[in-house]
Amino acid sequence: MVELQTMLSNLIANFNSILKTIKLKDIIDILVIAYLLFQAFKLVRETRAMQLVKGIMAILLLYFISSPSLLNMIALHFVIQNILAVGLIAFVVLFQPEMRRALEHVGRTKLGDLAHFGDSSEQARAEQERMVTVVCEAASVLSSQKTGALMVIERQTRLGEIINTGTVVDAYPSTELICNLFFINSPLHDGAMVFRGTRIYAAGCFLPLSNNMEISRELGTRHRAALGMSEVSDAVIVVVSEETGAISVALESKLQRKLSVKNLDRLLRAKLLGNTAEEAAAQPKKRFPFWKGKSK
Repeated sequence: MVELQTMLSNLIANFNSILKTIKLKDIIDILVIAYLLFQAFKLVRETRAMQLVKGIMAILLLYFISSPSLLNMIALHFVIQNILAVGLIAFVVLFQPEMRRALEHVGRTKLGDLAHFGDSSEQARAEQERMVTVVCEAASVLSSQKTGALMVIERQTRLGEIINTGTVVDAYPSTELICNLFFINSPLHDGAMVFRGTRIYAAGCFLPLSNNMEISRELGTRHRAALGMSEVSDAVIVVVSEETGAISVALESKLQRKLSVKNLDRLLRAKLLGNTAEEAAAQPKKRFPFWKGKSK
């Protein structure tokens, strides 16, 4: 206990001595480093490389814990130390796409661009609920018309690499807009639509196909793409079959087929809003009317 108090007092004394020596240029130096780290985090956050960053942070934490000053785990510390010795080369190899994209955008970055922070949690939840309702309504319309559709709802895993393969839309979601984008003569109807937050962020995107050999032969490329996307991310993918009009959802490498619109609504609310079965049952009953513009 005495050693802990001595350590804390030394830390406080060192901190006070540092504060006395801080100058304006030191503050600017810290702010510049903080800005660069923030931009690097934003860059990585847009892709699946964020998972690699978490792994690197875990290795660094183990390295710190296993050091002689703490747990003194000699073998583990030695292994991690040798891994970090070649870590710079591995870092360049793993993050080559992100580093290349960062260098390409350095000259085009505007200093006035600021991060957009969301509204209150209540308003954000209301917008999420509206998005779920719009997706269900659009799925109902597309199902009745037997129009194929592939809607990817982004969650924790960022899908910047997928978005880059399509066309950025960044529009407020509506049933009419979704149906028009998937209309057979639309130039973006063949690809996937990606939702980010509560907006339609991109359309016409290409998804990775699943290599699972156990997938039923009656499922086409659209369903294989949905499963492939669910295998590499935590996204929720809604699929409407062009042949049968059946609605399916791919999630966590599994495909739930032939869902009713009511069950689709419950599933999306559970996965996106965290609603329990009781909360979903307590929701006001919704009728998902078919779009007036459906073909006869």
